[in-house]
Amino acid sequence: CYWCHVMDREVFENDSIAGLMNEYVVSIKVDREERPDVDRVYMAALAGMTGSGGWPMSMFLTPDLKPFFGATYIPPVQKYGRAGFPDILTRIHEIWVTDRRQILEYGERVRGYLEQASAVDTDRTKPTALALERGFDSFSRSYDTTHAGFGGAPKFPRPVAFNFLLRYYSKSGEKAALEMNLETLRRMYHGGMYDHLGGGFHRYSTDATWQVPHFEKMLYDQAQLAVSYLEAYQITHEDFYSNVVRDVLRYVDREMTHPDGPFYSAQDAESALDPMNPDSKKEGAFYTWTKTEIDATLSPMESRVFDERFGVQTDGNARVDPHGEFKGLNILHIARTSEEVASRLNLSKRKVEELITSSKKKLFERRAMRPLPHLDDKVLVSWNGLMVSAFARAHQVLGNDSYLQSAERAAAFILDKMYDERGKTLVRRYRDGEAKYEGHLEDYAFFTQGLIDLYEASLDIRWLQRALELTERQIELFVDDRGGGFYDISGSDKSILVRTKESYDGAEPSGNSIAILNLLRLAEMTDSDRYRELASRSLLYFGERMLTTPQGLAQFLVALDFSLSKPKQIIIAGKADDPHTARLLKEVHTRFMPNKIILLADGGKGQETLASYIPFLRSVSMQGGQSTAYICENYACKLPTSDVGTVAQILDGEITPQGRILR
Repeated sequence: CYWCHVMDREVFENDSIAGLMNEYVVSIKVDREERPDVDRVYMAALAGMTGSGGWPMSMFLTPDLKPFFGATYIPPVQKYGRAGFPDILTRIHEIWVTDRRQILEYGERVRGYLEQASAVDTDRTKPTALALERGFDSFSRSYDTTHAGFGGAPKFPRPVAFNFLLRYYSKSGEKAALEMNLETLRRMYHGGMYDHLGGGFHRYSTDATWQVPHFEKMLYDQAQLAVSYLEAYQITHEDFYSNVVRDVLRYVDREMTHPDGPFYSAQDAESALDPMNPDSKKEGAFYTWTKTEIDATLSPMESRVFDERFGVQTDGNARVDPHGEFKGLNILHIARTSEEVASRLNLSKRKVEELITSSKKKLFERRAMRPLPHLDDKVLVSWNGLMVSAFARAHQVLGNDSYLQSAERAAAFILDKMYDERGKTLVRRYRDGEAKYEGHLEDYAFFTQGLIDLYEASLDIRWLQRALELTERQIELFVDDRGGGFYDISGSDKSILVRTKESYDGAEPSGNSIAILNLLRLAEMTDSDRYRELASRSLLYFGERMLTTPQGLAQFLVALDFSLSKPKQIIIAGKADDPHTARLLKEVHTRFMPNKIILLADGGKGQETLASYIPFLRSVSMQGGQSTAYICENYACKLPTSDVGTVAQILDGEITPQGRILR
């Protein structure tokens, strides 16, 4: 958040302004990532007051926490057409002293607005495939046919959009849905949005061409985008996409992982220019280069190749520089393919790629000597849940055991340090040995999703048992029995003015959309009509919004797609560590089949646990002493097979051997 840093320096670190604040108000600085409930309520108030919102959010409250004045960035003195912070503070103080009733009455009106805005919507519209079609149409209309992505600058990656479009393609065969997705993923990686030396995606692009990023790196972006590229790989089988996944996960493992296993939250966009002056911070200082620095680090031939490949220019290459921070600096982006560089420099492609690899290694090592961006080392359950999913699913598709180990270590840490066994509740944040703040819907939903993915990757029943346990607690704490859907908070903290029910799938999916998808997946894994009914009522609650604003509810459309499909139940009879089990599942994971569940009938505790929900699973067994696949829809299963080729043919619809109904 560029303006957050600016306001910190200009306003809150200004002794004169700080003195006024201490005299006139009680100042509370809230980390929106620790307390999204606080942020959500007052952001709604700000949008109601001003017609827009954003961060930094500056909100003035009455003693009983009712908002009466709000703004985003407020400068230290009047400029940019905005009043200065001291002027606003002084004026508010004057009104508070001379006409307090005016403020109290306005605060009460805003509270009433918030209650009305969060009231249960009585309209119910059953969502149908029409919502999926409207979602595709909406994304098609906003697609940038020149530079890819959706809308204009600034351009944010929205993995929920990729989730939906790939499923729409899978369901309908609509090639445009696939191409919009793939081209956007390609452009994002090729641009300055991606860290071409260290891996990982920056927060967003300030321009329409993906070249000039806001350099912050967020855990939730790495987690979701790793899955986006992974799913693109499952469809295309192009190494480009799997290589991006590996690079992102390598970055997370190296720089965003706590020694005990969980994942940190973010790295700042700013860092110090001078190691001797840590306050000399500047946006992108860690990531940008002068031509002179590059030439001093690389050999002459490496420099020539590197400059051609990454668009390096003597006077800098930033096409957009709204704050004048990148003059003379280069933001690395892929300007030419290896083949184009080879042709321009009369070299072989192999030689070019060798020189690119050696150059990146040297510059990465040189960059490591710079002052590092600040690491936000808090551990959030919600974002860790997303990252657990990414590592677990990468293990399924790419077969790297270290990915599974990373997912399991993070999940085990959360259950050990951030989960109260007695109360069956999650704590939202962990930092420096302290676990704090009540878990919210998104914590339960995202972590449950991670546990479901971890079960399907490891086939260890304990992860599924935990997912079911957390789902039951989530229902107790958050469900709206009257209207449908889930509240974002439990309601135990009475200082929060209203209980909201988030429906927007933005940079992160909403807690509701993931909670609904979890219910649908678990319903298939346990044959639970109760979970199906809860999911159906929740989809009904959000149905009208899915039809009228589908692009804003992209992950809800993913859940809707699952609910409208006939999910495959893929049951493997065998041991989790049997190589033949792995061979059978490899056939599953090489294909993009989003609407499926995987169960293991292991002949032991896992099978007995599953059979307590689905009794027929007691009869599922290996055939001929080999791990055996049962591929089912609505628990009507094809005849079992241990042959990998037959599994592939069944999945591809090439053969439909006589089946039996086991349900």
